Amino acid sequence: MIIRIDPASGSPIFEQVARAVRSEVLAGRLSGGDRLPAARELAASLEVNTHTVLHAYQTLRDEGFIELRRGRGAIVTQVAPNLDDVRRLAAELAEVSRAHGLAPDTVLALVREELAR
Repeated sequence: MIIRIDPASGSPIFEQVARAVRSEVLAGRLSGGDRLPAARELAASLEVNTHTVLHAYQTLRDEGFIELRRGRGAIVTQVAPNLDDVRRLAAELAEVSRAHGLAPDTVLALVREELAR
């Protein structure tokens, strides 16, 4: 698993790390039972604070992508099979949005609004 961060980005580093792991899971390159690198190890390789990686891992745990097990680290959950319907609907939404010329930020704002209900 390769994680790249951009310190100059407006996006917080913990979110960049979480987004990278999320993408790996959704793409099927990480699956249930796979172990993520230890927070200290990943932080050292990215040259960031360990707490930044822990924040990313906690975010992923809260979203259901990983389990944090004391002494065993971060383990990917079986979330991917549950996302098939959502992935299909997201593809349809993207297609319709492109057809209507909607900007990605507009579509994301609409989705966030719906999720907040």
